[in-house]
Amino acid sequence: MASNPDFVQYVADQCAGAGEIAVKKMFGDYGIYCDGKIFGLICDDCFYLKPTEAVRTLLRTVELRPPYDGAKDYYLIADVDDRDYLAMLVSETCKALPEPKPKKKKKS
Repeated sequence: MASNPDFVQYVADQCAGAGEIAVKKMFGDYGIYCDGKIFGLICDDCFYLKPTEAVRTLLRTVELRPPYDGAKDYYLIADVDDRDYLAMLVSETCKALPEPKPKKKKKS
């Protein structure tokens, strides 16, 4: 089951306090990015955050589960209605994640 586009947009809007948020459709669901760095997934109308030790202590509820069959565990963030909380989680997650590798230029 794919995610509802309205839910995806709602989560993106809720995370906007952390930076420039973008979503990209991936394999029927969505990757969610902040300032070009992927920090989570939206699958089956659930929001998943990449796990980092820095964020674990900030979570109200720690629930790890895979967003789709065969995936590694992510933090399931059930409370998507608290905008400040989500922005803080996204910001701290992105600080703990490595910078994305630069894309190679295609040869012409």
